[in-house]
Amino acid sequence: MNGPSPSARGSRVTISEVAEAAGVSKASVSRYIGGDRQLLADATALRIEQAIERLDYRPNQMARGLKRGRTRLIGMLVADILNPYSVAVMHGVETACRQHGYSLVVCNTDRSTEQESQHLAALRSYNVEGLIVNTLGHHAGELQSLHDELPMVLVDRKVDALEADLVGLDNRDAVQQALDHLQQRGYRDLLLVSEPLDGTSSRQERVTAFTGEIARRPLLQGQVLQTGETFREALQAFLVAPGPGPKALFAANGMAALAATRQLREFGCRLFEEIGLIALDDLDWYPLVGSGITALAQPTAEIGTTAFECLLERLRGDREPARHFDFKAQLIIRGSTHPRG
Repeated sequence: MNGPSPSARGSRVTISEVAEAAGVSKASVSRYIGGDRQLLADATALRIEQAIERLDYRPNQMARGLKRGRTRLIGMLVADILNPYSVAVMHGVETACRQHGYSLVVCNTDRSTEQESQHLAALRSYNVEGLIVNTLGHHAGELQSLHDELPMVLVDRKVDALEADLVGLDNRDAVQQALDHLQQRGYRDLLLVSEPLDGTSSRQERVTAFTGEIARRPLLQGQVLQTGETFREALQAFLVAPGPGPKALFAANGMAALAATRQLREFGCRLFEEIGLIALDDLDWYPLVGSGITALAQPTAEIGTTAFECLLERLRGDREPARHFDFKAQLIIRGSTHPRG
C-alpha cells in the first residue's frame, strides 16, 4: 500500500522522486519538464507525466531559470503605488509581460529614499532580467550600477546622468493643449496646482512649460501652487484675489486634481460655476464630480506596453543610443470648463 505523497507530508517533491516513481533517469525528467519531451519515447513521456500528476510535482521555476541564466522576471520600481497613474501604467507593463512569457515583480518605494535603496538591492538578488523604473531616482549611482548589469527603461521620470530609454508624456504639448482650451473658453486668471516639486522631472517640466506659456500669452495671468500644508490658505487667496478675468485651476496630475476638488468643495464653491478646472490624467471619478472634469488623458496602457517592448528589444541585444518616446495627451472636454463670457 502506497504511503502519503511527499506533498501530503509537507515536503517538496524532488525531481529524483519523480524519476524513481516513473522508473526513468533524472535526465529524462529534466528533458520532459524543460520542454524537450519530443526527445523522449512516448511510453517514457507518459510514465513521467503520470508520476508528476500522482506526486503533485511542481518544478522550481526560479531554480530552473537560474541554471539556464534566465529567470523570465522583469522588475518594476514604482514611486507611489497609490497613484492611479502608476497603477494604470503597471497594468500595461504586466499585460505585455504576460503576453511574452515574463512575470513582473513590483516594488513600491512609497516615495521613500530608504525604501528605494532596499528595493534595488532586492531586485538584484531576484536576478531580474530587466528593470522598469518610475521612481524618485535619488539613488542614481545604484541605478547606474544596475544599468551596467541589465537593461533598464525609465517611465515618466528622468534620472540625471542615466542614459536609458524613457517612455512618458509630451508634457509641453499637454500644457499647451490645456492653456489653448482654457483661453478659448474665456478663462484668463489661471492657477497650476502641482504636487511638491521634489525633483520629479515630469512635475518640473509641466511647471516650466506652464510659466513659459503664460509669459507668451498676454491675455493670461498665471501662477503655480504646490499641494501641502499651505495649500488651503494659498488657494483661498487665489480665489478671492482680483484678476484679469474668469479663474480656472489646472491640476498637473490626478493627485493634484483630487486635492483641488476636495478643497473647492470645502470652500463651498458651486462646481463649476464659479471656477473652471482642467486636470492632467483622466481618472474614473472625473465624470462624477459636478458636471464632470475636463481632462487630458494619458495613454497609460500604451506607455506601459511601450516600456516593456523597449526593454524586450534591449534584452534581445539592441545597443542603439537611448531613446525617448513622448506620447500626446488626449483632451476630453466636460462641464468643468464651460465657456465664460
